[in-house]
Amino acid sequence: MNPHTLHQMAERVAGLMEERLGAKGQGLRAKLDSRGRVLPRKLRAEAELLVESTARAQNPRLARQIDPERAAAAYDALVRHLAPLGNGARRRRYALNLVATVVFVIMFTGGAVLALMAWRGYL
Repeated sequence: MNPHTLHQMAERVAGLMEERLGAKGQGLRAKLDSRGRVLPRKLRAEAELLVESTARAQNPRLARQIDPERAAAAYDALVRHLAPLGNGARRRRYALNLVATVVFVIMFTGGAVLALMAWRGYL
């Protein structure tokens, strides 16, 4: 696999980690050290594999040890997990959470008022 391609893959994953997880640092290794704990265990292992493959690709002899299909699968899994939601989906989720919160507060307040009225003997 071309070292340039692996580097592009690592940079894309690093950018997504910065965007979605707020990871700090330069490069995938630093971002993985910064916020890698929030990734699921399997995806953290995939990210480690991508970092290792990127490092090995710099040396022509070690580059032959890289499994390109495995590196591509790791990249695909990470991008699938880290790909940001679209604006429409984000707004829809925000609106749904807001409506659910308002409904919960109204129900809780109504239940508290009914309980208070029953306790005071008005019901």
